Amino acid sequence: MKSENKSISGFSKLSKRGKMKWLVETFFKQPDAVMRELKSYWVEEDQQKVIDGFSENTISNFMLPYGVAPNMVINGRTYVVPMVIEESSVVAAASAAAKFWMSRGGFKAEILGTTKIGQVHFNWYGKAKDLKAIFPQLKERLILDTQHLTERMSSRGGGITNIELLDMSDKVDNYYQLKGSFETCDSMGANFINSILEEWGRILKAFILEQEDFSDLEKACEVIMAILSNFTPECIVRTWVQCPVKDLGQFAGNMSAETFAKKFCKAIKIAEIDPYRATTHNKGIFNGVDAVVLATGNDFRAIEACGHTYAASKGQYASLSHCEVKDGNFRFWMDLPLAVGTVGGLTKLHPIAKRSLELLGNPNAEELMSIIAATGLAQNFAAIRSLVTTGIQKGHMKMHLMNILNHFEANEKESQKAMAYFETEVVTFTGVREFLERLRGSKRTEKTFGN
Repeated sequence: MKSENKSISGFSKLSKRGKMKWLVETFFKQPDAVMRELKSYWVEEDQQKVIDGFSENTISNFMLPYGVAPNMVINGRTYVVPMVIEESSVVAAASAAAKFWMSRGGFKAEILGTTKIGQVHFNWYGKAKDLKAIFPQLKERLILDTQHLTERMSSRGGGITNIELLDMSDKVDNYYQLKGSFETCDSMGANFINSILEEWGRILKAFILEQEDFSDLEKACEVIMAILSNFTPECIVRTWVQCPVKDLGQFAGNMSAETFAKKFCKAIKIAEIDPYRATTHNKGIFNGVDAVVLATGNDFRAIEACGHTYAASKGQYASLSHCEVKDGNFRFWMDLPLAVGTVGGLTKLHPIAKRSLELLGNPNAEELMSIIAATGLAQNFAAIRSLVTTGIQKGHMKMHLMNILNHFEANEKESQKAMAYFETEVVTFTGVREFLERLRGSKRTEKTFGN
C-alpha cells in the first residue's frame, strides 16, 4: 500500500537499492514488479558503476535505440554514422539522403572557426575611463596568472586567444564584462574555460585592490558570476551538397528534377521568412544533429541552445539551412555552430560513446563537427524532399507502424499481415486498430481492448 507521505529527508545518502525501495514502495501499486523492471535495465557491474557516476540519485538506465546511417560520404570519405534517437523514421531518412547524395558527390564540409567564449560578469562602481585605462595591464595579468591552467592546452595549440573589456552599463547599471575567447582543440572545453574564468574573477578583484588611484577599494569591483557561453557564433561548420539540377533525377508522382528543385528551394525560402515554419524546419535538422551528438557523448542541450540562438541572431528566428538554383545547378547548404569534443567528458567514459567514435574512425573535433552537421543537413534534405513530393506522413507513419502494432500487442503473425496490408494503405492509429479488430474477430477485440 502506498504511503501518503511522499517526501523524504536524506534521499541522496541512501544506497542505490535503498533509493529504489523507497520509490517503488511509495509511488507504485506493484512495488516488487517495478523493482524487477528497473533492475532489468542495469548493465554489467563495472559499466553500471561508470554510468551511475555520470549523474546523481541514479536508480536505473533509460533505454534509447542506437542505430546507424550508412553511406554518409563527407569530403570524399564514407562513414557509418551512429545515431541515438527514439523518433520513427529519422535514421531511415538520414540513410536515404546519404544514399541519394552518395552518387552525386556526397556532402562537403568546411570548418569556418573553432573559437569558444567565456565571460566574467561584474559590477564596476568607479569611472569607466579609469577601468579602461588599466585594462591593458589587467589583460596581461589575467594571461600571466592563469598559465598554470593553460599550459597543457597551449602545448596542443589551444588556450586563451583574446580578452575584451565590455562596458554594458548603458543596459544594466554598473555592469561590465570580461569576454574571453578560447581554443580548446579536441575537447569541448567547458571545464577548462570555467576554471580560467573563475580564476579571472579572483585576479580581477585582487588587481583592482592593488591600484592606488581608486578610493573605496573594497566596493569598487564586485564579481557577479563567471561562466562560459554556449553561444559560439565563431565555432562554425559549413556543410553543403550540390549537383546539376538535371542530375537530381525524377521524384515521386513523376515530378521532374526542375519542378522538384523549384519547390524545394521555395520550401527553404518559406522557412527563412516564417518563424512558425522555421521552428519545425530547424527541429528536423536537430533530429539528425542531436542523434549523433548523443551517440558520441556530447551535450545536445548546449548544441540546441546555441543553434536556436544562432537562428535568431539576425533579429528574427529563421531557417538554418539555405538553397539556391543558379545556372542550372542545385545547391543546399547550412552554417551551424557546433562546440563538440572527442576527448574529455563522456566521450571516453561512456562505453557506447567510445565505440561510436571508434566507428567514425576516432575523428578529431573538427571532423566530428563535419559529420554532425552533414547528418543534420541530410535529415533536413530528406524531410523537405518528402514534404514537397509525397507528404511527410506517408513515410513517417510507415516507420511508426511497428510502434502502433506494439501498442496493440500484435503478435508476429499479425504484424506481418499488417505490414503487408499497409504497404498500399495510409497508416493511421485508427486504421491499424480496425485492421487488427477484423483480423482477430470482434469477440476477441472486445475482450482485449474493452471496446
